[in-house]
Amino acid sequence: MPPEQREPEALHQKGRFAGRAVGYEIDEVGKEVRFNEIENTDLLSLPDECEFQKFILIVRKVAYATKVARESPLKGRILKGVVAEIVGYREH
Repeated sequence: MPPEQREPEALHQKGRFAGRAVGYEIDEVGKEVRFNEIENTDLLSLPDECEFQKFILIVRKVAYATKVARESPLKGRILKGVVAEIVGYREH
């Protein structure tokens, strides 16, 4: 999906939506993105590359993961304290 059609907070993997970032810090010099939280990650395969904005990432650390309750307006697995390595850049 072209970047102009993607939400700026969305993560994608294998061409599909894989999660939504809630608070993040990008450190291009240090080659990492630190996410406070990523919601709705049931389709996110952690060992595989994913895309966020113009970056190709590999998740290297998750401080905490939880599943939301059925009655919650949020959906699926939530990851907190995520550190991802920038391994490349998306081609436009």
